[in-house]
Amino acid sequence: MKSDHSLPLRRTLLRLAAGLGAATAVRLVAADPVGSPPRPAPKAAGAAGSRPAALRTGPLAYKLRPMTGHTPPRYRPAAPPVRTRPFEKLTDIGHAMVLTFDDGPDPLYTPHILDTLREHDVRAMFFLCGEMANDNRDLVRRIADEGHTVGNHSWTHPLVTKLSRAGITDELGRTSDVIEKITGAAPLWYRAPYGAWNRNSFEIGAALGMEPMAWTVDTLDWTVPGTDSIVRRVTQGAGPGVVVLSHDAGGNRSQSVAALGRYLPELLADGYRLTVPHRR
Repeated sequence: MKSDHSLPLRRTLLRLAAGLGAATAVRLVAADPVGSPPRPAPKAAGAAGSRPAALRTGPLAYKLRPMTGHTPPRYRPAAPPVRTRPFEKLTDIGHAMVLTFDDGPDPLYTPHILDTLREHDVRAMFFLCGEMANDNRDLVRRIADEGHTVGNHSWTHPLVTKLSRAGITDELGRTSDVIEKITGAAPLWYRAPYGAWNRNSFEIGAALGMEPMAWTVDTLDWTVPGTDSIVRRVTQGAGPGVVVLSHDAGGNRSQSVAALGRYLPELLADGYRLTVPHRR
């Protein structure tokens, strides 16, 4: 993956200034197939600007692992609407759940996840690393064009709690900038790498116009526990308002792809709506 320090800092600083102190209201709606954007067919391998999966036959070498069980400390917010905890479960959405995928997009695994979601007419959230987004722009466009929510997962997936405020601003700001450049809209949600949050990350994320999103059910797919184990964790943890954490990059995610193809039809058969959050 590449670092690109040429992304404009001015837009990040302007967004920080504009976002400070702005009140934010959050509402959740079910994915509406009728009102969703048109879904173009995936580009053929070799199309201009695309990166064919055939160029790589194995997963990326690095491993991105969330810190399971980590919860943020309670802080007094510096200024509204800075939160002291991320959203972990979403209330008042009825018999609905949210599927989320971290660390991508990956040209080997993300297209298969998108294919499964499209087959079942379901929308999900993708929390993208800026480096990966910058290197796979056509895939980012496909995620957005097919109606999924694009979130910010930092540029290089660092441990945010070890960074200075300037470092956090750079990681989140550069990622928001590249997502906005690719999709035409800056992300409204972000997730801290490893699920490690602190006051600085909450404040800077809010200043950039984003809400923090954690999870309710961790599939632990990054441990490569087996497809059956991933399916079992999702189906046993299912419930109204549950947010499911999975990964589409950062290692071998073939089990995550296979598991989605099994648990998604089960959730739908059990009457769950798979929705994404929208902000007003």
